[in-house]
Amino acid sequence: MKYMNSNSMHGGQQPQKHYGITSSISMAFPREVDHQYTHKLSEAMKPFGVFEDEDELNHRLAVLGKLNTFVKEWIAEISETKNLPPSAITNVGGKIFTFGSYRLGVHTKGADIDALCVSPRHVERTDFFDSFFAKLKLHEEIKDLRAVEDAFVPVIKFKFDGIEIDLLFARLALQSIPDNLDLRGDSHLRNLDIRCIRSLNGCRVTDEILYLVPNKENFRLTLRAIKLWAKRRGIYSNMLGFLGGVSWAMLVARTCQLYPNAVAATLVHKFFLVFSKWEWPNPVLLKQPEDSNLNLPVWDPRVNPSDRYHLMPIITPAYPQQNSTYNVSTSTRTIMSEEFKYGLSVTDDILQGKTDWSKLFQPPNFFLKYKHYIVLTASASTEENQLEWIGLVESKIRVLVGNLERNEYITLAHVNPTSFPGNKESCSE
Repeated sequence: MKYMNSNSMHGGQQPQKHYGITSSISMAFPREVDHQYTHKLSEAMKPFGVFEDEDELNHRLAVLGKLNTFVKEWIAEISETKNLPPSAITNVGGKIFTFGSYRLGVHTKGADIDALCVSPRHVERTDFFDSFFAKLKLHEEIKDLRAVEDAFVPVIKFKFDGIEIDLLFARLALQSIPDNLDLRGDSHLRNLDIRCIRSLNGCRVTDEILYLVPNKENFRLTLRAIKLWAKRRGIYSNMLGFLGGVSWAMLVARTCQLYPNAVAATLVHKFFLVFSKWEWPNPVLLKQPEDSNLNLPVWDPRVNPSDRYHLMPIITPAYPQQNSTYNVSTSTRTIMSEEFKYGLSVTDDILQGKTDWSKLFQPPNFFLKYKHYIVLTASASTEENQLEWIGLVESKIRVLVGNLERNEYITLAHVNPTSFPGNKESCSE
């Protein structure tokens, strides 16, 4: 069944949006007991610092407001140096968009904010990394400023009044950037630099996910629970071949589409039901992929032979569609599949009143699980080198796991994503 737009009729008098590429599994509304279990789920998550209080939320909003004003000022200043007429400078605009966990409304206490600076066409990428970087440097509330201009997705990282921000840059083919700009339209991608397309992708995917779920509040609480569960169970890491935040968000969004009226307690249980039985490598799709005729590479196993080898495809809903889980290996998929089954048995017990939600968030005992372990130690001469060196070593652990998996005597290679003081990475077979 094709994805239909929000005006499609769905029985009865009122128009109701049809979510996803199939019809729902159950339209059942929650019972009183489901609301009670959901309340208990919320309470069980509180000790883990999952929810921010009002003051922290307002602090984030204030910082983002300041950053937005800062961007507008800078774009106006740059526009003057480029000899734009005064009338154009007044209306030139510029805007900060957020994406990732903050934009989805599921960030935890102290989490960083992923943001994107969008500029009009006369502002160059080099301006962002030169004059904007210099302007940030002069700001007394900004600390730990660093630029990674040659990254796959170029970024400026800094702390603004205690909040860590990763800021990307995209220049659109527009004369001005209005405050009500919507990035979801594919036409914005036309004639853009590939780095701008990559930088826009995070925002476009996040916005599309929110658009494709039936009830944002139910989605958010469910996603908070699943992210906490994945972190506690040691399977939250895109880099190490498990799933990162966007992938978990898409799995939860798909569950919400299949049970559009369910509340979080039910959705957490159904999440484990759906994905413990999912027949990988069938892809998880939130909408029918569309081709925008912009000739950008998209995930399509019919066209790209390499896409056929992806083990656990979860496809981003915004053009150009990508698989967010290309790092998954046979071992990590096996480990996650086992965790889905375990999650199902625990939530079965919870909803039958045999145990409570805290059991879902109990960590596994990694160090009693296997017979053989490899300890990986990364050390460097200085603290600054240490951070960079650990980052490099961590990014290569997947290669080690791949080599171990190819050994005929090794059935499973399981990396523990937690590193320990003394900077040790632990890995078992």
